[in-house]
Amino acid sequence: MNKPILVIGSTCVDIIINIHHLPVTEENIRPASQSMALGGCAFNVANILRQSGTPFTFISPVGSGVYGDYVAEHLEARGFAAPLRVPEENGCCYCLVEEGGERTFMSYHGVEYTFQKQWMEDYNARDYSMIYVCGLEVEESTGEALVSWLEENPGPVIFFAPGPRVGKIPAERLERLLNLHPVLHVNHSESQAMSGCGETGEAARFLAARTKAPVIVTLGEKGALCQTPEGELWQAPGVPVKPVDTIGAGDSHIGALMACLYRGMDMEKALRTANQVSSAVVGVKGASLEDEAFLRLIPAEQERD
Repeated sequence: MNKPILVIGSTCVDIIINIHHLPVTEENIRPASQSMALGGCAFNVANILRQSGTPFTFISPVGSGVYGDYVAEHLEARGFAAPLRVPEENGCCYCLVEEGGERTFMSYHGVEYTFQKQWMEDYNARDYSMIYVCGLEVEESTGEALVSWLEENPGPVIFFAPGPRVGKIPAERLERLLNLHPVLHVNHSESQAMSGCGETGEAARFLAARTKAPVIVTLGEKGALCQTPEGELWQAPGVPVKPVDTIGAGDSHIGALMACLYRGMDMEKALRTANQVSSAVVGVKGASLEDEAFLRLIPAEQERD
């Protein structure tokens, strides 16, 4: 695959709050620390592509307000192209991180989760090998326009990360997207929720038969698997790490997987590499590795167009 990758979706501000445990109603707790960083599923994927030198185009609306200004400033600092600025307010994501590293999200959605077809007028889908989309954007009311645009522009392989809120996506809209034969990227809980199956392997087989495309299931410390509709199964072990937080673990995995497939790696090797990257992200605070740390895992082969 030598055509660039198209990434559609959100960039927001992650407000990371480190706590001992999640509070219960009326409980007063004292956070250990807080910080801000760039986040958003699509941004996390695009940042992996940037770090790996994979050519890509990033369609991510950046709104107004303090969060929009923060996003625009920090995208520029990381070398991203000038963002798509829109007048509506940008949102943020409150990331509550417990001592064991597990995270809970409270997302205030702004314009960054929306989509308009007019944003795509200067782009031809056939110029791309792969397209990344996330369930959070599909869930929004403008997700109807996103699915419609994908239907009208066949060709690239769609990589779809439905996320934990997949049950909130209107059923008819989700069915239309699955009819486009996307490569699904889910964790074990999401695979079971989407399939109605109680066992991960069974869920993966069910989903691969439904989409007629490979299904990637991440398994946390146990690694990941890929199930094809033809019955082939690849599994790659996890990489042990002391977790700091799990913010961006899934995003970094799919981003690294797409970067590896772009380079022509076979699926088994791509899974192993994606597991390494995801594990490294779990071992640091926030959703992203520093560029130097990333390049120790996947040296960049070329500059982004």
